[in-house]
Amino acid sequence: MIGIVNYGAGNIFSLTSALDRLKLPYGMVNTEADLDKYTHIIIPGVGHAGAAMQKLEQTGLVGPLKALTKPVLGICVGMQLLTQHSEEGDAGLMGIVPVKTRLFNKDQGIKIPHMGWNNISHQNNLLFEGVENDAQFYFVHSYFIEYNATFDIATANYGMPFSAAVQKDNFYGVQFHPEKSGAAGERLLKNFSNLKQ
Repeated sequence: MIGIVNYGAGNIFSLTSALDRLKLPYGMVNTEADLDKYTHIIIPGVGHAGAAMQKLEQTGLVGPLKALTKPVLGICVGMQLLTQHSEEGDAGLMGIVPVKTRLFNKDQGIKIPHMGWNNISHQNNLLFEGVENDAQFYFVHSYFIEYNATFDIATANYGMPFSAAVQKDNFYGVQFHPEKSGAAGERLLKNFSNLKQ
């Protein structure tokens, strides 16, 4: 059963709609005690990483989340929260994955935010089992996670290569919105629900 971290910084409706379509049971994580009720945890997030981190800190869940050994998936800003630092608000984040979240460079002639469908190239990882390489996923973001081969499990290109998905131990992050990415995104959510502890 999936627990969704409910800290006021996520578009939870589109995520719960996707889980409903997939018939995956879920509930909300509001307190540390709630974490024990679920086998898998999702950290959603939209908007400003620094503000999202402040909201997460106010819940008292940062330490308990970092201590988890069960599968955890950060989506969009939820993924960025797993990193060390964001240029957005010059904010220190959870520091689970030792990489930085950076602003796209307008000088590369790209529109910011990066919005719409983009192909990703993924590694042989259980999160992407049954997802075609070069499948398209839906992105909306102005900040990206710098590419690091140690943690990168899927790469996208927008002016430069960046990490579309990362993994460190039981922590996974995806910059795109699987809940808005059609069949490929639903497959990824299903795969996440099947990951073993």
